[in-house]
Amino acid sequence: YSPGSHRTLAATDHSVDNSTAMLREWLKQAQDQYHYVEWRPMEEPKSYTDEWGPKHWPPSRFNHVMKLRQAALKAARERWADYILFADSDNLLTNPRILNLLMAENLTLVAPLLESRSLYSNFWCGITPQGYYKRTPDYQPIREWKRLGCFAVPMVHSTFLLDLRRDASRDLAFYPPHPDYSWAFDDIMVFSFSARQADVQMYVCNREHYGFLPVPLKASQNVDEEKESFTHTIAEAMIDHNIAPSEYLYNPQMPQDKMGFDEIFLINLKRRLDRRQRMLSTMTSLGLQATLTDAVDGKALNTSQLQALGIEMIPGYKDPYSGRVLTRGEIGCFLSHHSTWVQRGLSKVLVLEDDVRFEPRFKRRMMTIMEEVEKAQLDWDLIYVGRKRMQVHQPERSVEGVNNLVEADYSYWTLGYALSAQGARKLLAAQAFSKMLPVDEFLPVMFNKHPNSDFMSHFEPRDLKAFSVEPLLLYPTHYTGEPGYVSDTETSTIWDDEATATDWDRQHQHARKTEQQGRIHTVAQNSVTGDSPPPAARSTRDEL
Repeated sequence: YSPGSHRTLAATDHSVDNSTAMLREWLKQAQDQYHYVEWRPMEEPKSYTDEWGPKHWPPSRFNHVMKLRQAALKAARERWADYILFADSDNLLTNPRILNLLMAENLTLVAPLLESRSLYSNFWCGITPQGYYKRTPDYQPIREWKRLGCFAVPMVHSTFLLDLRRDASRDLAFYPPHPDYSWAFDDIMVFSFSARQADVQMYVCNREHYGFLPVPLKASQNVDEEKESFTHTIAEAMIDHNIAPSEYLYNPQMPQDKMGFDEIFLINLKRRLDRRQRMLSTMTSLGLQATLTDAVDGKALNTSQLQALGIEMIPGYKDPYSGRVLTRGEIGCFLSHHSTWVQRGLSKVLVLEDDVRFEPRFKRRMMTIMEEVEKAQLDWDLIYVGRKRMQVHQPERSVEGVNNLVEADYSYWTLGYALSAQGARKLLAAQAFSKMLPVDEFLPVMFNKHPNSDFMSHFEPRDLKAFSVEPLLLYPTHYTGEPGYVSDTETSTIWDDEATATDWDRQHQHARKTEQQGRIHTVAQNSVTGDSPPPAARSTRDEL
């Protein structure tokens, strides 16, 4: 949609960071592209007199925001605008066609469904007689795109489009509240009531993916925690979208470190340039310094190379779900991880694959766990940071003296793990090339938790000391069957015949190895002390 057709109103106030300065810099460079720009900066005061902190919403803040929205609505009407788009500044609109798509719905008031790390979104499906959120069975199917379309709902907020050409829109107002209004003094509730009184139906659309928004924080949380939360929102958006800082802003690089590890190895195939760029950008935004490790491409391995390396499949191996033998993609994956284990004189490293998504506050939570591991003088070899738990009948034992850590049982996936020098030596000493398994089957063998005793009989000793972060801090970006899912281990050729192709994860309905973690029964749930993601706060906006 042409910026030359836009009139933009931006306001900053009660700001304790550099938002105003950044917006000023952006406006100087970009304002000529727009039909009209109005900026309303307010340097003082830095806070509301009745607020507890920057994330608290006292009545004075609601009042101020409602007046700002009303001023924007009034300005749009006075300038004979056809539409007005309201967008909170922490909403990331990733679909460049969003305006045209919403206009094409031909609705008076419509919101694009925005996604977050939880079920939280920018709409409600139910509302109580007091104006608060009401759980309904309709919400989750819409939020998870199981039902597609545009749906009549009692509440939309954060980002929405209003068609000012419609007569009904003339009676809508953010401020003052409608004379009959008796609900809580809350901007979104006031506007929802106004729409109801004006007989304007709100709609939310999910025909496409439009963008992201962060889960609101607790009133007691601070600006640093908000920055951390928004950084995670950006990282989530980067999974399927190219999110880059504006070219009109000076953007100094965030200081990067290795969280106390000697190295953070990022394993990536050269031909997967999209994953490489996404992961490097994501890690930069998280303040992580990684060493790129070129993965071994299983599709490029030939029989003579395997023979030169002395690679043989462990006798009797068959994939537990598809029944196929080892693939060259799995051999390439093993060799890629193996390359990070070799002698470098490092005491501890973090190994990451390139198809991971990071949990909120990843860096701080990971550093806290490793600090507690060191303080407790835990004798460890390997710590899973992301995995698929396969033993789901009994809980795993929590580690005394270390919060958020359990003794690992049989697990799949090597998304990310910490490895000590002692652990690397044990893995190398196993001399696995001549009896190779997929690397995520090999690791449980080495800590004596694999259910197949025949496989374990080929390896002695099996004394790897393995643990897992709980709850996990890494998950796959995509699962089997989802748009964007690509496997470089399943889609390959079998290990001893480069002419026999495999595509097991697509051709076989039982390719469950790469499916999402199944439900873990209540009695088998791990119980740990320590940190976990904070629940969403501000009950009027986020219940889920």
